[in-house]
Amino acid sequence: MTTVDAAARTLCEAGRRLVDLGLSPGASGNVSVRSGDLVLMSPTGVPLGGLLPDEVAVLDLDGARVRGGRPSKEVPLHLAMYRRGPQVAAVVHVHSAHAVASSCLPPWSTTSALPPFTPYLVMRVGQVPLVGYAPPGSDELATRLDDVQVDFRGALLAHHGSIVGADRLDAAVEAAAEIEEAARVALALHGTAARVLPDDAVRDLADRYGTPWGPRP
Repeated sequence: MTTVDAAARTLCEAGRRLVDLGLSPGASGNVSVRSGDLVLMSPTGVPLGGLLPDEVAVLDLDGARVRGGRPSKEVPLHLAMYRRGPQVAAVVHVHSAHAVASSCLPPWSTTSALPPFTPYLVMRVGQVPLVGYAPPGSDELATRLDDVQVDFRGALLAHHGSIVGADRLDAAVEAAAEIEEAARVALALHGTAARVLPDDAVRDLADRYGTPWGPRP
């Protein structure tokens, strides 16, 4: 089995995991993984739970298809995540319900759409900025992601969903699940007098777990 074949199998497993976690309703969402100078991506119109290795789209680093199926329209968005740095080797983008709902609300701060109500978002993801709306699949959306000035591993796309970049697909899947859970908690507490973690506690967690979290402006 070649490295690309192994990556295709891993991508299909990640797709099934996202469906099992309830993060990918219908045929929504897309995943990709980098293998050397290639990017493997879920094909358009195929539910993530039913991906087959032979259907996976194989692209070069400019987004041109090398072989396999026709990729999701979100190729520009995924490539923008890979441009965030060499540490990004896998990308997960989903339309999970609570993340979508949270992306339609004003952000908690300019650096994180989701507040640190519990330690786990800080520990597992870090700050989650809100990326301004642009049409799905557009170059404009990718540019808006490029333009985010703060460091992040995951973000909310306004009126759209979440996106995560990680060094491994399983880590990206788990981060997407954590963003969904943090969004669920935030929505449950929305409009209440709920307190966030103290700043010093957040800073300690971010330092201890090596996640990006800047001071709230």
